[in-house]
Formats: sequence, structure tokens, C-alpha cells
Amino acid sequence: MEILDVSVIIPTYNRISYLPRAIRSVLNQSQVSFELIVVDDGSTDGTREFIDRMIKEDFRIKYFYQKNQGPSAARNLGIQSSSASFIAFLDSDDEWLAKKLKAQIDFFKLHSDYLICQTEEIWIRNGKRVNPMNKHKKLSGSIFAESLPLSIVSPSCVMMRREFFDHVGLFNELLPACEDYDLWLRASARFPVGLVKQFSVIRYGGHEDQRSRQFPVMDQFRIQSLVKLIESGILSEDQRKLATLELSRKCKIVQNGALKRGKINEFLPPLWGKARMGVVKNIPPPLSSPIRYKTQRDSSTKRFGTDSANALWRTRGEEV
Repeated sequence: MEILDVSVIIPTYNRISYLPRAIRSVLNQSQVSFELIVVDDGSTDGTREFIDRMIKEDFRIKYFYQKNQGPSAARNLGIQSSSASFIAFLDSDDEWLAKKLKAQIDFFKLHSDYLICQTEEIWIRNGKRVNPMNKHKKLSGSIFAESLPLSIVSPSCVMMRREFFDHVGLFNELLPACEDYDLWLRASARFPVGLVKQFSVIRYGGHEDQRSRQFPVMDQFRIQSLVKLIESGILSEDQRKLATLELSRKCKIVQNGALKRGKINEFLPPLWGKARMGVVKNIPPPLSSPIRYKTQRDSSTKRFGTDSANALWRTRGEEV
């Protein structure tokens, strides 16, 4: 039986408008043997019927269906169903350019010590090309510190050796979003991430079903990820300090945002108990209402004076 080079995994949920483009971009890859695993996360838009027709045309396509459980569970099913030496992901609304797989296979041949690498990508938003901000710049090597604020690794750009998952585990199925952020942090805390400096992916954004639109406060999931990471014991002392500082920063951002939107009780209770139990000691206590917020600020001003109170409240990004 032939040992394939790559198992390509496309998770999808009601994206029949984009899925054919993604599949074609995989089938157009050359000089690499692969299987294409499409994991249908409970679609009701005709995805199953479309894939049934595609399978008859190309034996490399495999189809798996599950009740809707989210992208983490879909990717994990794909990983567990795969057979190749390398694994690559493609979001169902993105597409690959020619020789994407070949470029990454070549990278691994030259870098036997790397378990994961990614390529550069082109961003398209609402039909127009846009330039990513500097904070999204892809880096190579040790990228743990740079990955703490937000993910700088894209699922559609990565390829990893199969044993990668033996070291870091699978995607966290308890996270409805930022599951990739969580996985890349666990990975970059342990080993370097390679970069193929070739634009091999077109990443599309702006449509209604993207996770960032479904969950406007994405940092709430990054906070959960950071707490679990800090408690895991896998971090060095320096990494733990960096992760703790970022956790503190994100908690303050979420707190201030929830206060301004009048949604303190919606976002903070699930986060604060866990985030402050021995993990981070310098996060100010949660505020239950704007009235209590003002009372605390007035009290600190009266007790310490304006200058000292300002120094205290700057930890929340504010002044009296």
C-alpha cells in the first residue's frame, strides 16, 4: 500500500458557496501524493450531495460526517482519520495556490528537526486585497512571545509532521473559537515554527459566518487558553512570566470593554474566578457595575490623592 505524503483536512459547515473552490485548489496540487479528507460538521446546505459527486470523480477525496460540534472536533476527526506522514489544513472558505504542498514538503526535507511550518498568505477582504497589519507578520523560529497577543499562525498555511500531535495534543474542543491560537501556543512553547517565504494561500474574510463575527469578544477564549497553558506546567519560567503578563493585559481589556458596554456580568464571572486563583495576582478585582466602578475610583482618589490614584488606575489603562 502506498504511503501518502500528505493528508489534507478541510472542515466545513454550511459553506457550499466556498467549498468547491477550496477543493479544486487542493486537487490542483502537483508533485505530491495526498488524500483529501472533508469533514462535514453537520451541514444542511447540500454539502453531502456535492461531495458524493466529487468522490466519484476523484478517488483521493474522503468524506466524514458528524453532528455539528465546531471546527476543533471536525479537525480532530480528520486527524484521527488520516494516514499520511504529514498533515495540512485548509479552511473551507480559503484556497491554496499551486505547489503549496510541494514547497512545504521540500522545507521538511531540508529541516529534519522541524515539526511544523507555514507559508505566507494573501488576504482578501470583501473582494479586495488588503495588507495585514504588522502584528500579523509571520515569523520563523521561536515565536512563543509573539504569539501571545494573537495567533500569527494560520490553519490554512500550516503543515506538520504526524508526530507533532504526539507532543502537543489535538485541538481543544471546549473552545468555540480561538482553538488555533490555543494549539499554536502549546506548540511554540515547545519547539520552533518554520516559515516558507512563499505566498501559497489566499485567505478570504468579511463574510457573515466567520467566528470573529459570531463572537465579538474573542479575548474571552484566549484568556481561557492562557489560564490552561499557565497551569499546564509545560512553560519555562520566562515563558510563564510572559504568559501571565499577557493574561493580565487581556483580562483588563475584557473588563474595560464589558464595563463600557454594560455587560460586566455577561463576560467577567466565568473568567475572573479562574484567572485570579493563583495564576495572576496583580489583576484588579472585577467590577459589578458602573456605580461600583465610580465609587472605587472616587475612594482611591480621596485616600491616596490624584497622582497616586492615577498610578493605580493606569494599570487599567485609565486615569482619574
